[in-house]
Amino acid sequence: MHSFTFLTVFLCGLWAVTLLYGEMVAYWAAFWTCSWPQPRLSSSFSETDHYVKVAVLADPQLMDRTSHGLPPKSLLLEAAQFYTDLYMRRSFRSSILPFKPDLIVFLGDQFDGGPFLSDEEWQESLNRFKHIFSLNEKGRDLAIPIYYLSGNHDIGYAGFHSQYPKVINHYEKEFGARNYQISVGKINFIVVDAQTLDGPKQGKETSLSWDFIKHISNDATSNPKVLLTHIPLYRPDDTPCGSHRSSSVINQRISYAGTDHGISYQNYLSEETSNHLLDLIRPVMIMINVQWYTLHSTPAGTVTEHTVGTVSWQQGNLYPSFMLLSARSNSTNSEDAVSTHLCFLPMQTHIYIWYLTQFVITLILIIMWPTNGLGLSDKCTSYITAMKNNLISTSKEKDEEENCEYEMVWDADGSMHLVKKARTRVPAPKSDTGFTGRRKVVSRPTAKKHLQEAEASVSVDLSWESKPEDTAKMQRPSKSKVRTVVQRLFRLRLLVIVAAVNVPLYMMLLFKDWIDR
Repeated sequence: MHSFTFLTVFLCGLWAVTLLYGEMVAYWAAFWTCSWPQPRLSSSFSETDHYVKVAVLADPQLMDRTSHGLPPKSLLLEAAQFYTDLYMRRSFRSSILPFKPDLIVFLGDQFDGGPFLSDEEWQESLNRFKHIFSLNEKGRDLAIPIYYLSGNHDIGYAGFHSQYPKVINHYEKEFGARNYQISVGKINFIVVDAQTLDGPKQGKETSLSWDFIKHISNDATSNPKVLLTHIPLYRPDDTPCGSHRSSSVINQRISYAGTDHGISYQNYLSEETSNHLLDLIRPVMIMINVQWYTLHSTPAGTVTEHTVGTVSWQQGNLYPSFMLLSARSNSTNSEDAVSTHLCFLPMQTHIYIWYLTQFVITLILIIMWPTNGLGLSDKCTSYITAMKNNLISTSKEKDEEENCEYEMVWDADGSMHLVKKARTRVPAPKSDTGFTGRRKVVSRPTAKKHLQEAEASVSVDLSWESKPEDTAKMQRPSKSKVRTVVQRLFRLRLLVIVAAVNVPLYMMLLFKDWIDR
């Protein structure tokens, strides 16, 4: 009984530690292991310089009915949405906000099926997005500006805009303009709606985007520029994607809709568009949403394209991430103006695999655990008993020595010696008589012999008569095996105790992060 008590306490403690780590401590690890990048020092650096801290997030892509083909309002879809939203909310509150950024930038794809959602579904996704990335902390809103890029999952491509113009209206009403500029000290962040750049040249949205880019190029200021787009710039096919992406290479994919050649999908911009964009803006750095790393050549030199992976664990990326960007607020030198550091979030898929593995191990331990445990308690008990017996025997010898009587003996030389007196033991009376039955009957040795022979004969007869029952005895082992299996399955009640202790803890951890404080 003590063995099963130990097992139950051990499993309850093990699950409590596992849940605390998987549901809370794992999200603190990103804050402990990551830090704001330190910009490179240069001759123009002074101690009075300070840096603007920018947290960059990409591709939340809130799940909806278009994500995996799940039926709307189904239990499976609701569960998938809840756990995906909860992961991003925890990451935002426990891994990103503790860095205390000066501003936050989303690189697009706030929604997953934005262009295909009804007005009601679009509003529901917007409410979820505001709840996940809420800046409300202890009843007050944190004063952190947030900027958004439009993504193809938010508004679609050029081939979609002419058919569903309300999509852009929805987006701009809630998230603002799709082409704009952010000034951070003496560094300009240029936000461009890349989904429209390769559209029809006479198209309304395409013309608006290129007009904005030309206006930026005519800016007389020499401040360093950082280009922010959702779609990556052109790169030759079979170009390596870097160590942070699971795919080794990504080749050009582009499809058109209708006779006007409006684009319905593309994974990166065309070569002509990319070169023209770089010539006009001449950025010192490019930030996109796809998790890869590459270099681009421009007339002003080589430009690095930094990338950020999705912040969600349900978008095919096992290693969600975000980026910390330090921008030197009063620098005009492009070499040390901006520094970046890619930070990784908990691997939620691995955490759930860990839960499942531990559950299987828990079942095996409960079913296969020995009745007497691992024998540690029996060994301890026998060791204590042996020590106790040794102490008792030692004390008896001492008592005997203390109760002994000694006599004085002189030898021939006249020396005296103390010698123990020999104790006279009264021999126990021996008798050949025995008592049987209720009366005192003398049993002679010969009578005993006859009785022993009779008993032997009776035992032989009994053993001979029991032979027909051998088949019943042979069936006992199988019955005992069944009984053993039933007893081991009955041990599963220990699983109920473990669940009764840890399920409330798990529910508390879930809703602790979900409910606004």
